[in-house]
Amino acid sequence: MKKVLGWAQAHPYLTCWIVLAIGMVIMLLASSTHAGLLPSQLAFLAVMTVLLAGACVWIISWDADEDEPSEEPSKP
Repeated sequence: MKKVLGWAQAHPYLTCWIVLAIGMVIMLLASSTHAGLLPSQLAFLAVMTVLLAGACVWIISWDADEDEPSEEPSKP
């Protein structure tokens, strides 16, 4: 368990992507039970959902990168 937590702390964006993708795919599967989708259509939607979760985490990382202080001291 410590290895998993250590990996999650070392790779926070990948961890967020995995957790968000799992949650989004669960919601997709729960909401599409009576939609009459073919398995190939459902698989395509699941793959696109995982990619969408990755795009969301990538966009969120833009804001996090701006919050980090620069290494160069500011000049008066």
